[in-house]
Formats: sequence, C-alpha cells, structure tokens
Amino acid sequence: MSHFSKVNRVPGDPILGLLDAYRADPNPARLDLGVGVYKDAQGLTPIPRAVKLAEQRLVESETTKSYVGGHGDALFAARLCEVVLGTDSRLLASQRADATQTPGGTGALRLAADFIARCLPGRSIWLSDPTWPIHESLFAAAGVRVSHYPYVDADNRLDVETMLDALERVPRGDVVLLHACCHNPTGFDLAYNDWQRVLDVVRRRELLPLLDFAYQGLGDGLEEDARAVRLFADSLSEVLITSSCSKNFGLYRDRVGALIVCAGSAAKLTDVRSQLALMARNLWSTPPAHGAEVVATILGDSDLKTLWLEELDAMRARIAGLRLDLVEALRPHGLAERFAHIAIQRGMFSYTGLTPEQVRRLREEHSVYMVGSGRANVAGLDANRLGDLAAAIASVCR
Repeated sequence: MSHFSKVNRVPGDPILGLLDAYRADPNPARLDLGVGVYKDAQGLTPIPRAVKLAEQRLVESETTKSYVGGHGDALFAARLCEVVLGTDSRLLASQRADATQTPGGTGALRLAADFIARCLPGRSIWLSDPTWPIHESLFAAAGVRVSHYPYVDADNRLDVETMLDALERVPRGDVVLLHACCHNPTGFDLAYNDWQRVLDVVRRRELLPLLDFAYQGLGDGLEEDARAVRLFADSLSEVLITSSCSKNFGLYRDRVGALIVCAGSAAKLTDVRSQLALMARNLWSTPPAHGAEVVATILGDSDLKTLWLEELDAMRARIAGLRLDLVEALRPHGLAERFAHIAIQRGMFSYTGLTPEQVRRLREEHSVYMVGSGRANVAGLDANRLGDLAAAIASVCR
C-alpha cells in the first residue's frame, strides 16, 4: 500500500518558479526582474557592512544558543518598535505597544492571520487589488475570509477615490490591510493627505487596520516612510503592524520580522500578547535569534546605526536613480510618457503596465524575466543594460 498514492502535485510558487526558469536559461544576457531582492551595481545581493560588523561582534561575545522565548528577543523588539513608532512614541511610553518577533515579515502576517481567525472570529480581511500574492494564501490558509478593495485603475494609475469609496462599504469591524509604503506589487503610494482620508474612513467604519510595513527606508527615507504608520498608531487605540528587516537590513535568509500590536491599554496589550505567544508556540515555537540580535546590535550602537543608515540611503538612491534612468532609456523609442509612472513609484517594485502577453514575449524573445502581471523588481535592473532592456520593451510594445 502506498500512503502517498493520492497526494497530487500542485503548482509551485510562481515567483520562485520564475527564478528556476531564469537560472536554467543559457542566455548570458538574461535578466531577472522577478524575485524581490535588492541588487547592487555588480548584480549581487550584498550584505551591508553594518551587518557584517555586528555579526563579528556577536560571534566574539555570544555566550549561549538557548531559546529566546515566545515573543523573541526583547531588546530587538524594543529597538524595532522605536524605529517603527518613533523614539518619542506615546504608545511606547505608556506600554501600549510591543513587538512579537517572527520569522520574517511573512511570519508576522501569518501570526496576524491566526490572531484574526481565532480571536476576532467572523471578521473578513480586505486586501488591495492588486496585492502581494502571498497575502491571499496566508489569510485563506488561516481561515480568514478574504475580500478586496480597488487600488489601481484600468490605466495603471492609483485610484484613491475608488479605493475610499470601496472602504466606505466595508462592514464594520472588518480588518483592512494597508501597505504602509512601497506598495507591492504596484509601487504606487498614497500621499500623506490621502492617508489622512483613509484614516477617517477606518475610524468612522470602526475597522481594524493591519499595516504591512516591509520596506521601511526604501521609499522616501526611514522616518518619512513611517509617517502613515505613526499617524494610525497615534490616532487609533488598536492597530496591527507587520514589520520586516529582510530588505532594509539585507537579512533575507535570516528571517527577521515582527508583529507589533498597539492596544488601548497596557493591560489589554498583555491580553493580546498572551494569545500571540500561544499561537506562535504552535507555529514555530520560538523564532531564530541571530538576525534579530544583529538588528538589535546595529540599532543600539550609534556608529553601526549611522553606517547602516548611510547604506540604506545608498540603496534607496540607487533604486530611485534606476527608475529615472529606465524612463530616459525608453525616450528614444517614444515610450517615456507611456512609462513615466515608473519614475514616480516608490520602493523595489513597479507595476509596469506590460500585459501578460508582452511579459511572455520579453521572457521568450529577450530572456527578461518578470511576473506575469507586469510587476518588475526595479532593484534588479542593471544600469549598464538599460538601453538593451528599453529596446526589448519597445519591441514587444509595437
């Protein structure tokens, strides 16, 4: 008897599958714009110098490999909360906010999903259309009903009015997931006055905001990118925030993230965190320590933090420059106006506006790999090959 005889094969993750296809492509000029990792001018995903220095310090000073507990590294949590909520946060001063360490931002989202499913039964979660595909599967796997609100229109432009109109009709008490900055996959971010309008709707409809904050520092700056998060945290008694250190610290494989809870009182925060610790126990028991200790070390040392901020600024400037340069490379082909939105988007990704058929042709005819929706990882561009990429895009847009 075969115990596995009825186990069927399922399609793999489309983005990771795209990476496999890219690696198998024999074309030496192939270009990967699919997987969301930052790449430097040499096409490598570097380890920041601040991270290497912090790791060296940890290797020399570490005295144990014991478990870090259900909520993870307390020092990491405290210092990350200050980065996200601000060092002068009233919530932190009144012990109304704290972080539970998770395996990456994805782990934070799954923990939030389980919390919603078990402690807020019957609530739906509302995701932007489009959104990061894993949002869909994470919340569905936890048993949370998933609905959507519009975000971009048919012309690939941010449609704030339609978004607000849809949020006005979300049932009271439901959860709405908002990308705090560097919207994935579109790259279109709300202006600050738009965030204030969203806040008004959330407050009026008594919705619970879940702010996905995976790219702090890669949009307009570390402090600037936190404006929406702090607006909501300062204005509402209850907010959930998922934070990731994968991109801004380059700690992709070390899986460093956190679910930050803002509650109406210190006592209620303790209630919520007791539930989160129990859920985390059944998901991963305790989170990995190394990456969190690296982050805590950097944030707790003025010299390392200064170095990290300089490196983060350089990453952000490189991505912004690549956006502008790609639009300029498209100008000789008469496409600069059509793709001008790439220059005003923020973060690592761009919803280019290319159709699935055009994306297929780019892959098959030019070995340019991006997600079928037309989402491209701008941080994967090669500055020396923008002319070739522009010519390839022009050839499939004719």
